[in-house]
Amino acid sequence: MKLVNYKPDYLLEAVYNLDVENLKKKDIRGIMVDLDNTLIAWNNPDGTPELHQWLKTMRENDIKVIVVSNNKHERVQRAVAKFDVDFVSRAMKPFAWGIHKALTKLEEEPDHVIMVGDQLMTDIRAAHRAGVRSILVKQLVASDAWSTKFNRWRERRMWKKLVRRYGQPEWKKRL
Repeated sequence: MKLVNYKPDYLLEAVYNLDVENLKKKDIRGIMVDLDNTLIAWNNPDGTPELHQWLKTMRENDIKVIVVSNNKHERVQRAVAKFDVDFVSRAMKPFAWGIHKALTKLEEEPDHVIMVGDQLMTDIRAAHRAGVRSILVKQLVASDAWSTKFNRWRERRMWKKLVRRYGQPEWKKRL
């Protein structure tokens, strides 16, 4: 297992910290975003006013947003219906399948998109496998769905290795 495969390209406090100006400077035209604990709190499917404003800003500036989630189709469809964004369900992260499907839907090349998620073991690993830049964000809420708890345990072990190799992470407010 190569440590660099789990190292995010960027660390941001939240997906809402992605602003149009910095995305355009990096030639980003599409954002792939995990659903639970990244875009919305896993236990609050309505999202926040901040989320709605962020999505509106992305749309107004022709930056495409697509949800890439390991959840089943019905769950993701129900969650994103009020946000007017496309999605890939059962993405099978940490494998690249869902990322490749999202690239096709976005009609973009890997160099022009970024994957945003809250988990090293799934979101960041899948992005690297697909050749897409990655952003790790802090979880929106401290608790997780039962299915994520094992990954969090593995992630804590991976963080220790990353810190030993690369130093303490620095969470940013801007890209």
